[in-house]
Amino acid sequence: MTSLPVANEPPPRVGALLDHLSRRMRLRAEAVLAPLGLRPRHLVALTVLRDGGGSSQQALAKTLEMDGTNVVGLLNDLEAEGLVERRRSPQDRRKHIVELTSAGAERLAKAECALASVEDDVLAELDGPQRQALYTLLRQATRDCAENPCTERGSC
Repeated sequence: MTSLPVANEPPPRVGALLDHLSRRMRLRAEAVLAPLGLRPRHLVALTVLRDGGGSSQQALAKTLEMDGTNVVGLLNDLEAEGLVERRRSPQDRRKHIVELTSAGAERLAKAECALASVEDDVLAELDGPQRQALYTLLRQATRDCAENPCTERGSC
């Protein structure tokens, strides 16, 4: 016997599923980063520094969308571990240039391997093409937010 459609059933929404998946990913990621002495915000800063070949403190704060004071604390953590190095800019002695150290690059590589394992675990039900499709759709869905943050659009 076929079932009848439910009247006034709301259309499927992905928000709760994305939130649940994100929470699972975040909790597992934090668990594998902790033994490496890293938190997610450390990982993001190290990745930005690696991909950009270094940065001024001010530019890093803007990229991370963090207050300058908070970036100083973040960099203090990373510098204490020998993962980044701050030095005065030769062009403008008032500015600090932040660069990833070889120890920072090594720790970042270990973290990325650990996170790949987390992603494999959390997304185990998806095969390769499905993961690629999910990635493509998520990139498409976030493209407008990356280019025009909600605070600027006023539509969120």
